[in-house]
Amino acid sequence: MTETTQAPVLRSLLSPARYVQGRGALGELGRYVAQIGSTPLILTDDVVRKLTESTVTESFERAGLPVVFEIFGGVPTAAEAERIAELIRGQGADVVIGLGGGAAIDTAKAAGDNAGVRWVSVPTAASTDAPTSALSVVYTEDGAFDSYRFYSRNPDLVLVDTGFIAKAPVRFLIAGVGDALATWIEARAVQRSAATTMAGGSATHAGTALARLSWDILWEHALPAIDAVRNDLVTPSVEAVVEANTLLSGLGFESGGLAAAHAVHDGLTAVAQTHGLAHGEKVNIGSICQLILEGADTSEIREFVAFTMRVGLPTSLTEVGLGDADDDTLREVVRAAIVPEETIHNLAFPVSEDALLDALKAVEVLGRSVRSEAGLPAPEAPNRH
Repeated sequence: MTETTQAPVLRSLLSPARYVQGRGALGELGRYVAQIGSTPLILTDDVVRKLTESTVTESFERAGLPVVFEIFGGVPTAAEAERIAELIRGQGADVVIGLGGGAAIDTAKAAGDNAGVRWVSVPTAASTDAPTSALSVVYTEDGAFDSYRFYSRNPDLVLVDTGFIAKAPVRFLIAGVGDALATWIEARAVQRSAATTMAGGSATHAGTALARLSWDILWEHALPAIDAVRNDLVTPSVEAVVEANTLLSGLGFESGGLAAAHAVHDGLTAVAQTHGLAHGEKVNIGSICQLILEGADTSEIREFVAFTMRVGLPTSLTEVGLGDADDDTLREVVRAAIVPEETIHNLAFPVSEDALLDALKAVEVLGRSVRSEAGLPAPEAPNRH
C-alpha cells in the first residue's frame, strides 16, 4: 500500500526590509541607500526629476554616492524594464531606485531583477500600494494589463516623503484611497475562500489584520487628509492615509490576497476608454463590482458607494468613460477580468461572464441611485482634456 504525501499548507507574510515615512524623508535618502549599495541608478520621469533633483543630489553628496538619473519611458513594459537593466549592467550600478509613481517603481523592480541588483522604492505620490511589494504589474505598449511579475524578495527600502505627497495633485491621493480600500474587501474574500495570496500559500492573520487596519484608517482619515492635501498641508490625517495607502495596503494586498476588485481593474484596462484613469479609480469600480457579486448587504454597498463618492472616486461606468458602452465593449472588460490566471477566481464561488457583465451594469444603476438619493447631479463622463 502506497502512502500519498500532501503538500503542507503554509502561510506567508512578505514585507520590504525597511519602511521610512515622514516630512523631509527624501533628504535622508542617500544615508539609507548607502547601506544598500554604492553605485545607484535613479529611474524617474522629467517632472519628478525637476521636483526632486536638488534634494536627492544634496542627500547623495552627503552620503558620498554618485548621482545618476535615467528617464523612465512612461509605460511599465517588459521591454522598458530590459532597457533599464542594460543601463544598470553597462554602468555597473548595484542598486536601482524607482522614484515617482507606481509605473516607474514597478519598472525599477523588474529592471533590478533582470540585472541581478537590489532595488529601492521612493514614491512621490501615495497613489498605489505598489512600492512595498515583491511584484510588478506589466503592461503592453498600448497600456493594457499584461501580467503580474513576481520576485523572490521585496524592496530593500521604501522611503516616502509626506512633504512631497502633500504637494502632489490631490487626485493621486484620492486614487490611492481607492486602491487601498479594496485591500480589505479582497482580503476578507480570500480569507473566506482560503485561496492563495500574492505571497504564496495561505494568508497570515497579520496580513489580513493589516488589510483591515488600512480600511479602518481610511474611513476615519481619508476625507480630512484629502482636504489637507488640497491645501498642501501635512497633518496627522495625511500621515495616517499615506501609511494606509502605501504600507498597510501594500502588505495587506500581498499577504492578504487579491480577488475581484483588481481583476475588474485589469479588465477595464483592456478598453481604450479607461486609459486616462488612475489605477485606484478603476479599482474602485472593481470594489463595487465585487460587493455586488458577493451579494453584500444593500446598506453596506450603498454606504461604500456614498463614501467613495465623497472621497472623489468614480462610482459609475459613466465616470470611467463606459456609460454608453455597448455589450460588446463591456464583454471585452469581462473576458479580460475572468481569464484563468486572474484573481477573480479567489472568490469562494465561480463567476461567469454573464454574472460579471450584469454586475458591471449594476454599478451604473447603483451609482446613479446613490447620487440621486444624495441630491447630486447625474454622473458625468471623464474630461479627457
